[in-house]
Formats: sequence, C-alpha cells, structure tokens
Amino acid sequence: MLARTLDEFKSFAFKGNAFDLAVGVIIGGAFGKIVASIVDDLIMPIIAVLFGGLDFNNYFFGLSSTVTAPTLEAAKAQGATFAYGSFITVLIQFLIIAFILFQLVKVSNRMKRAERPAPPPAATTTEVLLKEIRDALVAAKKK
Repeated sequence: MLARTLDEFKSFAFKGNAFDLAVGVIIGGAFGKIVASIVDDLIMPIIAVLFGGLDFNNYFFGLSSTVTAPTLEAAKAQGATFAYGSFITVLIQFLIIAFILFQLVKVSNRMKRAERPAPPPAATTTEVLLKEIRDALVAAKKK
C-alpha cells in the first residue's frame, strides 16, 4: 500500500507538468526579488529625488487624527494609514514584471513560428489540370 502510494506520488511529482511548475514558481520567486531590488534600490531613489528627496515608500496619510509619525512604519504603529507610496512602488514592480513576461512570450512565439515547417507551395494551374486529368482517367478505367 505504502509502496504504491509512493510510486503514485513520484509519478505525479516528477511528471513534466508538475515538476516544470515547481521550477517556474521557484524561479519566479527569485525573479520577483530581483525586480523588487531594481525598483526599490535603483528606480525609486531616482523618483524620490524628483519628488523632493523623500523616501517614496513613506508617502502616506493617516486615516485617524492620532497618526502623526514621519515614517510609514511608525505611522502604522500609531493607527490606520493610507500608504499610497508603497502601492505605487508595488505597481511599478508589477509593470516591470509584466513587461518582461510580455517580451519573453513574444520571443517564445517568434521561436515557435520559426520551428514550424513552411506550408507546401500552392499548386500551379498546370498541376491542378494534371490532377483533374488523372482523376478522370482513373474514373474512366473503373467503369
């Protein structure tokens, strides 16, 4: 019983689709961290300078009168906050990932098109007429 269950699990876990999905999830997680670092460490500092030198992640406003902290972390400790700067940062990360995935799909589709064999050339009028003559001779021979 246990051996059969282990064999079924091995068949499932190492089947092409499940294994490929697991690899994709792991690589996707690592890729997400790379994009997050690019956005947080390279892009957002430039945007922060353009918006007055503040940390863009600290753009927020308190939803209650008790929130008076200068940073988002401290403000969250004081009460409810509307952290639109963090949202914009995550939105930029999403747009970068979506654009890169779009480019990957575009390249993949181009490669698939290149792998497909070219369709056979269309028959010329001479070939069409010869096929009709052949079919007529075969039909006459059967009679």
